[in-house]
Amino acid sequence: MLLLLLLTSAFVLVPWTGAGRIIGGWEVKRHSRPYMAYLIIENGVETSFCGGFLIRPDAVLSAAHCVDIKGKLNITVILGAHNVHGRERSQQKIRVTQWVIHPKYSREDDNNDIVLLKLKPKARINRNVQFISIPRSNEYVRIGTKCKVAGWGLTSETGNRTNVMREVELKVQNGTICQKTFQNYQRQSMICVGDDSSNKASYLGDSGGPLVCKQKAHGIVSYGPEDKLFPEVYTRISYFVPWIREQLRKFALQELPDSLSSD
Repeated sequence: MLLLLLLTSAFVLVPWTGAGRIIGGWEVKRHSRPYMAYLIIENGVETSFCGGFLIRPDAVLSAAHCVDIKGKLNITVILGAHNVHGRERSQQKIRVTQWVIHPKYSREDDNNDIVLLKLKPKARINRNVQFISIPRSNEYVRIGTKCKVAGWGLTSETGNRTNVMREVELKVQNGTICQKTFQNYQRQSMICVGDDSSNKASYLGDSGGPLVCKQKAHGIVSYGPEDKLFPEVYTRISYFVPWIREQLRKFALQELPDSLSSD
């Protein structure tokens, strides 16, 4: 259920079996989403792209399926971007030194679709690059809540691309809707989201981006149906907060001198 954009010698679209582009949305005001990250994932001759978001100067959250690729990967994160293909002074390009996929991530059904990426050097926090808050453990977002999803993914089902960040407003849905559509939908660890009139969605290339509800990142773009835009499934961040905190502590310990960090 990959939602990546793949570039080989030609532009290739993988089948959309999930959420990933911004359809029916709008271009955001420049640098108004300073937590957004653009992931460039290089694997030999192939390059794929995903979204992500900064939660700490040295840590970006994204979807596990973005980096669950065979072979040696080189991952670069671009922060502070509006036009990802433009030369913007605001941009910070940082190599990812390591990433941790959730140990129970399943490629077959996209359960536990979350990855934490470590940045080195750390991001320079300024007006164009900032981190976003995540919810408390098991903090739920109510059904009917209007949330926003931003990204640089496709803007139509026919493959139109965008270089600038776009955003769409989507509503949190009753989990029963996703349970009827997706056999492996898990209420505890996933959020059912979408526009029931089916003219707005995230799409190819937006994978890993945040579902922002009331100024917190509550979800991560994960997957959706192959033949329509509604409903979509997002990873529920609050369910994974203990795991996220544990990985962040490990990141911090790695920064200590050897004499202090050894047990």
